[in-house]
Amino acid sequence: MKTIESMGKTTEDAIKNALSELKVTEDKVTIEVLEEGSKGFLNIIGVKPAKVRVTVKRDYIAEAYDFLREVLNSMKIKAEIKIKEEGNDVKINLVGPNMGILIGYRGETLDSLQYLVSLVINKDHNNEYKRVILDTENYRFNRQETLRKLASKMAYKVRVGGKTLKLEPMNPYERRVIHSTLQNDPYVKTYSEGEEPYRRVVIELKKA
Repeated sequence: MKTIESMGKTTEDAIKNALSELKVTEDKVTIEVLEEGSKGFLNIIGVKPAKVRVTVKRDYIAEAYDFLREVLNSMKIKAEIKIKEEGNDVKINLVGPNMGILIGYRGETLDSLQYLVSLVINKDHNNEYKRVILDTENYRFNRQETLRKLASKMAYKVRVGGKTLKLEPMNPYERRVIHSTLQNDPYVKTYSEGEEPYRRVVIELKKA
């Protein structure tokens, strides 16, 4: 991030001078007023200029875009990168042919790429953490619906058969979907066991 200090007859002038030097608009910076300034007596005696410190904000969208473009080019994958920042979320959607290679087996490649983007834009721990959500071909939604159906089906089996069931290993996101789907189920409860990457969800009957 670039920071400069600027002066002017008034605070507004000082800010305007800083923005002109940085070549950015006011919404792209944070402003700290160091000295309000003073017109002095008769605008002659004791005149004191205003002074501000202006810092350019992190451009998370640009950082995510540049990183993804470099990765996709290295993989020789043509894709349009659509990014929007909503509060603390950076939502990214990749559009193009042959997106299956980016999804990988059960989304493993997509998850890995999402993790790398998160590392890139959250490298400065002094800034607010941004949650990256990377998707393509609506995979996240479709996978979530599949997991919800699986959770309901397995919960019914546990309820009818009375036996504890252990699901296949899943990543943290997928486990959260299972837990969330069954958290209010009156008959079964869930918990996770094992170490990554083999950690799995266990579904068992609640005690009477």
